[in-house]
Amino acid sequence: MNRLRGLYERMLCIRAFENLAEQASQGGTSAFGQTTSGQAQVRGPLHLSHGQEAVAVGVCANLGPQDAITSTHRGHGHALAKGADPGRMFAELLGRASGYNGGKGGSMHIADFSVGMLGANGVVAAGIPIAVGAAHAFKLRREPRIVACFFGDGAINRGPFLEGLNWAGVFALPILFVCEDNRYSATTETRTMTAGEGAAARARACGIPALVCDGNDVAAVDAATAELVARVRAGDGPRFLQAITYRFKGHVSVDPAAYRAPEELARALDSDPLGIARARLAAAGSSEGSLDHLAAEVAQRMDRAMAGALAEPWPPVAGAYEDVQTLGAGRWR
Repeated sequence: MNRLRGLYERMLCIRAFENLAEQASQGGTSAFGQTTSGQAQVRGPLHLSHGQEAVAVGVCANLGPQDAITSTHRGHGHALAKGADPGRMFAELLGRASGYNGGKGGSMHIADFSVGMLGANGVVAAGIPIAVGAAHAFKLRREPRIVACFFGDGAINRGPFLEGLNWAGVFALPILFVCEDNRYSATTETRTMTAGEGAAARARACGIPALVCDGNDVAAVDAATAELVARVRAGDGPRFLQAITYRFKGHVSVDPAAYRAPEELARALDSDPLGIARARLAAAGSSEGSLDHLAAEVAQRMDRAMAGALAEPWPPVAGAYEDVQTLGAGRWR
């Protein structure tokens, strides 16, 4: 039960973080109930992972500090599950100098190499070749490290998916491919534009063993990942996990998701990963009071992280000319 409680706590962290980020992107209430001016404090697209927390947590629970991950445009959960600092993540979303990219990258470019988070990515499927390259480097250097590569079901229709799986299979790379199958590609049902039997079937066609699990059940994700990671660490080559889940929110934080039927969302909310884990903990003997206390403590922790980020300074204006590509000519072109 201790392991499940730890997984549940990490999912609570992701949900609380994204609740605050969503409010800040919509010009709502920020940390500790401070009222904003009504203007968005998080600028640019903000992709939320409400409903998908079990995938990030269940997978990363089987990774060590030395292991690496690549993420997607919907990557807050992956970063937090791998150990990224929520304060620095909030600072990045808010454009502050102490953010992971100095406040210049925003939500879709958070990275923390110190915990093995190689980066979120705003381009669909673009994290796949990065993950494969990292896994190949680990193998060439004979380092006992593996990579977990997160991507959505929409990514399986893009070229890097097949290229990445093929390369990983040919060279027996230490990588776990993780398809977060939330059944929507932006605003379109994935099944309407994906031929065949889906992600796991395509992996098997490349000779990569694959499992399909309930991505809303963190214990199921944890167990499936443990089985697959054991084979990857044993040197048996890549493995593939298709986790069936659902995205509760719209494609971005200001998207009302009117393209979905209300009854569809209602059914999905009945399978909230946090609710499933909480019910299992209660059945195993955890009191409702202790679970309420844990949720409140996590929410306060995220409030403090947000408040700290709001107090951080803005980047200096001169920073706009740093960390940018130079063509070597010494002048603007």
